[in-house]
Amino acid sequence: MTYQMSLALDLSFSHHQGRWRLPGSWAGYNFPDLRMYKELALAAERGCMDMIFFGDGTGIPSTYGDSIDAAVRWGIGAPRQDMSPYIAALAQETSHIGFGLTYSSTFLPPFYVARLLNSLDHITGGRMAFNIVTSSRGADAANFGFDELMDHDARYRRMEEFVEVCTALWRSVGADAYLWDRETGQVADASKVAPIDHVGEFFTVKGPLNSVPSPQQAPVLIQAGGSPRGIQASSRFADVIFGGAFKNEHRAEHRKALDAALVESGRDPEKVGILWDLQIIVGQTAEEAQARKNQLQGLLPREAAAAQMSHNSGLDFAKLPDRFTLAELTEEVIAKNASPVTFRDLIAEHGADHEMTKDELIDSAWRTATGYDHTVAGSAEQVADYLEESYEASGSRGGFMIAHPQVTPRDLIDVVGLLIPELQRRGRFRTAYEGSTLRETLGVPRFE
Repeated sequence: MTYQMSLALDLSFSHHQGRWRLPGSWAGYNFPDLRMYKELALAAERGCMDMIFFGDGTGIPSTYGDSIDAAVRWGIGAPRQDMSPYIAALAQETSHIGFGLTYSSTFLPPFYVARLLNSLDHITGGRMAFNIVTSSRGADAANFGFDELMDHDARYRRMEEFVEVCTALWRSVGADAYLWDRETGQVADASKVAPIDHVGEFFTVKGPLNSVPSPQQAPVLIQAGGSPRGIQASSRFADVIFGGAFKNEHRAEHRKALDAALVESGRDPEKVGILWDLQIIVGQTAEEAQARKNQLQGLLPREAAAAQMSHNSGLDFAKLPDRFTLAELTEEVIAKNASPVTFRDLIAEHGADHEMTKDELIDSAWRTATGYDHTVAGSAEQVADYLEESYEASGSRGGFMIAHPQVTPRDLIDVVGLLIPELQRRGRFRTAYEGSTLRETLGVPRFE
């Protein structure tokens, strides 16, 4: 049997890391012009893509040299906007494509987020997804009154309780609670609206939600934890997983670990897909695609790459010793309560005891920041071959999050005009939307 994959478009960094100035990018438009997003949303919907995804961060990277200067100078992780009003506007331009919105469970109150997502699900006609993140960057924490990052495991406990509260709030009003009976004047059935009376380690929330149930009642829940603790947490509640592994063997390992965790959580692994992070360049020919990939080498100076990796790891790359092992770096990252999988791919490639120089690590950070080391470039046929192979190697459940187009709008236009027709020809992607909600588009079970 040929299984169809999902395709989402990740626009978290479409204008960062120098992408805004490459040939094929907009001339005359600059972030955050709504017209840019309207063009992208309409193009993605023409291609029958599942959703547009917006990651987020609320701090300007400041770890490198204890300053925001490098990040501001080169556009590393900033500027960014709250995309919720943009989604409200884009929903009026589109009919089927879904929208993924990111908020941090580490900093925000669950009642506020649950209510906001309920409203957005109404506005979009049931096309919302919620990407729940545990924040692991100091610049974000500083904007919410934290002097240091919350302990890694505590962040995940807080996220699990955050989701527990949100789902209880979405259930606190029955799907058929509101009657709007013109004869009697009765607005709702009081027996179907009840407080949640939640008292936990991190939150005390009375409830119920003072809102009308939305078309999906709850948004699609997305989570991207790649550490063992993150996989355990995502197995308990996520409808869709956002996977960060770049190699097929690592994707297979993540899939295997997730399946085991899903079974332990009493859930069916066949019903939870992974959308793999993927950067691609599709050309009319392989030579054209490779030439465009080579343009990435001129995107950023080393200072910019060092600022980005400092932000992600919590380590000031300006103060690193001349030599170190990857294990030593990881221990420092963990001690700072940043993401313990920061150097996962380097460790997988070289081993934890591999010794590197500071210059070698910054070179690696530069390849990651530009996307050069993990961008798949080729003709539509070649990229479709790669997607099929990777999809099957990782369990044929889910699909791909086409992340951070190197050039917008050109790269999306090439995906829609070249790659998607090739996938459709192979029976790997839909030719039309069949449902009306994002849950139906993604094949995610109804919220009960």
